[in-house]
Amino acid sequence: MKLKVLSAGAVEGPVSVLTPDFMRATGHEVELEFNTVGALKDRFAGGEAADAVLLSVPAIEELTKSGKLAGSVALGRATCGVAVRDGMLMPDISTVDAFKRALVNARSVGANDPAHGGSSGIYFAQLLDRLGMTDAVKPKLVLGKTGREVAFLVAAGRAELGITFTSEFIPVEGTRVVGPLPKEIEYVNGYAGGLPPGGGDIAQSYLQFLAGPSSKAVFKRFGLE
Repeated sequence: MKLKVLSAGAVEGPVSVLTPDFMRATGHEVELEFNTVGALKDRFAGGEAADAVLLSVPAIEELTKSGKLAGSVALGRATCGVAVRDGMLMPDISTVDAFKRALVNARSVGANDPAHGGSSGIYFAQLLDRLGMTDAVKPKLVLGKTGREVAFLVAAGRAELGITFTSEFIPVEGTRVVGPLPKEIEYVNGYAGGLPPGGGDIAQSYLQFLAGPSSKAVFKRFGLE
């Protein structure tokens, strides 16, 4: 049997590593599709079929309330942070003021385009408004459709700083995580796997495998606690 799984990019790293293990152990094929939470939630809510969805906890809760999902398992929590191209000077982001200076001093800033429904991009746009920095940062923003695209922008030198979940930087060679956003403005988003009503045993086994004790270490390796 072939499973179709829609997954948020924030968990792409560990899910991409673990899924082949599940396929080898069970003999079942899993087709993974990664995109932003917003894009996948809208597609699934709109009627697109999937055997399981791996999305943010708020999206899973919303889909459960609407009857699109019947059960879920927790996977991990992703933290929004800053990255630079490997080999570049690491900016100070230890305080809110230091983070603001890093944004001002950067020639370009990569971020997830909020119009594509990425959780980190929506948060960062709101954060710039809160900090009164939208006008200063907007002209040098380099937007990606997904967090993974933001990581590639940083690795290619097209964005001096990148802002998205650290779990999306870690798998991309050529990027170096500076650290999470300062405590006062931190953004931590939980992720879970959801099963549609009438979901099969194989899909349920897949979610249990991702949420199992042996998989936790892999999620942690990619910055998901």
